[in-house]
Amino acid sequence: MCANALGGAAVPTVLIDNARTRVTEWRFAERGDNTGWHRHEYDYLVVPLQDGVLEISDGAGNITQAHLQKGVPYYRELGVEHDVINANDGAFAFVEVEFLEARRG
Repeated sequence: MCANALGGAAVPTVLIDNARTRVTEWRFAERGDNTGWHRHEYDYLVVPLQDGVLEISDGAGNITQAHLQKGVPYYRELGVEHDVINANDGAFAFVEVEFLEARRG
């Protein structure tokens, strides 16, 4: 995730950080924990570590729900702006992979 995330309660743990890729595990301890408002500076993918629901706030008052399945990844391109909020009754976690190199071709 980009370095400008603001004030979330979710806990990021960087697992890999090199010239090509950054891999971060995000853990939400309880309902309502969030990443903090941020803008993605790189293309990225997310792999949920369990089934669950996250709420995505776009900063304009719109909130959408993302129903995630363990191990089923999703991909987004750079520029996404949002706050990610745990909508589960308990803990939730996912792994985020950022592609730090520019796309080829």
